[in-house]
Amino acid sequence: MKKSLYLLVVLLSFTIMGCSNDMSGDKPPEVYIKIGKEKYETKLGAYCWNGTCTDTAGPIELLKGTVPINAIPGEEISFIMDYETKPNEFHLVQIHESKENEILIKENGFSSPTQKGIYYYSYGVWWIDEKEENLSKGDAFYAFVLEVK
Repeated sequence: MKKSLYLLVVLLSFTIMGCSNDMSGDKPPEVYIKIGKEKYETKLGAYCWNGTCTDTAGPIELLKGTVPINAIPGEEISFIMDYETKPNEFHLVQIHESKENEILIKENGFSSPTQKGIYYYSYGVWWIDEKEENLSKGDAFYAFVLEVK
């Protein structure tokens, strides 16, 4: 719960500090995860983009009824975003059995858990202005669920 609160505070603070309007599209770009040779969709959650901000439920509620993506223990998972300007800040939170953990992202990816179970994820990305550190050009949260077998 503390990690969700942290992510919410970060999102709100960037929103309050301002969003510039030079990002293309009506919404943030789609994000996929890649496991082996397979590519899977994520679900767009809360975001601020071109002056429009939305709020959604957390990952578990947002993904209610979604079939989990199968993964094997310790499998490499990478993020794919087909967008010209890549975000420059990333956070990944894993939710399992009501416990939240921040997961380290290395080389645009992470490893699936080693223990079997169902794991929910919130992947937050920000486009922070490189000249004005408190100016967010946009941000987005994406959710997905894995079942480690």
